[in-house]
Amino acid sequence: MPRYEFRCRACGATFEVSRPMREAAAPAACPQGHDDTVKLLSTVAVTGRSGGAPAAPAGGGGCCGGACGC
Repeated sequence: MPRYEFRCRACGATFEVSRPMREAAAPAACPQGHDDTVKLLSTVAVTGRSGGAPAAPAGGGGCCGGACGC
């Protein structure tokens, strides 16, 4: 189940709420009982492999398809 991070505008507390994605936009009350909260944007890092940099694509090409000779 996804976790969403909120910040209370009244007391400044930051807290997380686990809820289904269909309820992502629903408001959340702060643990101190305040209702004036805002959902924070979170960054997510996803890696496909462990152990370093990703492998180069097959056939070369690099960032520009090989046209620049890089």
